[in-house]
Amino acid sequence: MTSASELLTIQAAADFLRVHRSFLDRRRVAGGGPQYIRMSARVIRYAAEDLERWLETNRRVNTSQAVED
Repeated sequence: MTSASELLTIQAAADFLRVHRSFLDRRRVAGGGPQYIRMSARVIRYAAEDLERWLETNRRVNTSQAVED
């Protein structure tokens, strides 16, 4: 279980993944990104364990591997 102190802001999650914040913004709309927690209309948080899980599920050996939705 994730505690509130372990939750990352959008910017902290983007830094963790080494992507731009807009990447996470787009993935929340289009799907295919890491799970997130909507605490209110304006407050989004990410659990580090969800980011790590998302990285593992997107690991590929070659470019011909299918991407799972």
